[in-house]
Amino acid sequence: MARRTDDEYDYLFKVVLIGDSGVGKSNLLSRFTRNEFCLESKSTIGVEFATRTLQVEGRTVKAQIWDTAGQERYRAITSAYYRGALGALLTDLKHLRAVAMEDGQSFAEKEGLSFIETSALEATNVEKALHTILSEIYRIISKKSLSSDEPAPASIKEGKTIDVGTSEVNMKKACCSSS
Repeated sequence: MARRTDDEYDYLFKVVLIGDSGVGKSNLLSRFTRNEFCLESKSTIGVEFATRTLQVEGRTVKAQIWDTAGQERYRAITSAYYRGALGALLTDLKHLRAVAMEDGQSFAEKEGLSFIETSALEATNVEKALHTILSEIYRIISKKSLSSDEPAPASIKEGKTIDVGTSEVNMKKACCSSS
């Protein structure tokens, strides 16, 4: 069986990293896509993204992970890049935690969201967090695809909007913190 290239995939899912400046969004992206970590990383200006193709429930998913600038002055620019995202990861530094872990867990549970603490520095739960959010997105898209005449892989690749219904969360979010 021939190997798939990076251009061959069943789904393309856009996920955004959201958080204050300096919390580790760029390092989380770098750890997930290239398994790298840089202690001297500079603040993101505007938006950057990287991709990684992986298997989710037997399907090839190309994850397009967007790293948004955390500074308030870029908020108008970066919020435009949230459009079309199917998921979001919220980042926070463990030692400068703005939300207590228990509060984050409680909120995630109440809202039906995943709560997974990560560390790009220690390479802890990065894979798990991204795989979890991609699996949840896939589950919602697959469920919607079963009740639709149009196959989901084509619609996702072409960038068409899929209405996952008012009973579902339109943007799946996973809460995490990075160190």
